[in-house]
Amino acid sequence: MLSNLHTHSAFCDGVNTPEEIVKSAVERGFSSVGFSGHGYTDFDLRYCMKNTDGYIAEIRRLREEYKNKIQVYLGIEEDAFCHVNRADFDYIIGSSHYFNIGDKYYPIDSDYDYFKECLKVYGGDIHTLANDYYSRFCDYINKRKPDIIGHFDLITKFDELDKSLFLEDKGYIQISEKYLKQALKADVLFEVNTGAISRGYRTTPYPNENLLHLIKKEGGRVILSSDSHSADTLDFGFSDAKKLLKDIGFEFVYTLYNNEFVKDYI
Repeated sequence: MLSNLHTHSAFCDGVNTPEEIVKSAVERGFSSVGFSGHGYTDFDLRYCMKNTDGYIAEIRRLREEYKNKIQVYLGIEEDAFCHVNRADFDYIIGSSHYFNIGDKYYPIDSDYDYFKECLKVYGGDIHTLANDYYSRFCDYINKRKPDIIGHFDLITKFDELDKSLFLEDKGYIQISEKYLKQALKADVLFEVNTGAISRGYRTTPYPNENLLHLIKKEGGRVILSSDSHSADTLDFGFSDAKKLLKDIGFEFVYTLYNNEFVKDYI
């Protein structure tokens, strides 16, 4: 089954309207598509939805209008620092896009130059940054238990642009694996996210391959997503991601169909 649950529209920082996205999914033969607009973050209004009620109404309208062609789901990408009313949505993707020091929040994935400025806050100490980022994220994951964990190792987004800060550092690898084991205790789905590939930042999905091996070893569950911000990237990189997962030993991914998460064999 072809499906993507991590989908952004013009209600937040995406390009296309939800209806344009649904039409694209139908044309591509999707069995289901789920929308996951960025939940409102009062400390940073650049990326989040400002009209959540309108978003909810529009996705519900599309679900009814296209019910004979595709299953449409109403989700949200909740940031770890700003929770939503869970009852309003079919599912929640729990992500962490920030670290904070006091009342100041620093986005870790907005652009590379800004990320380098964020590093300066930690004096270039990637281990302290990673510990802070993952400890707060894992605390959120285990308390909140979102349906899906979004791009677990997002702090590595820019690792291929200049020089590798994280993925070639043994200390970082140990830190990320330690916290991954903590996140696995929540027993929720990890997304295998191809979004940074479609936007030219990476050549491999989140989480990094060593973490995918650990998820498989520890019996974790995965779901494939494109973190799409436009109608033409709904299934970007899925074939390569499935091959990677199969090589690691995964036999299936999960997908949302008939209102439940089901196995989709690869």
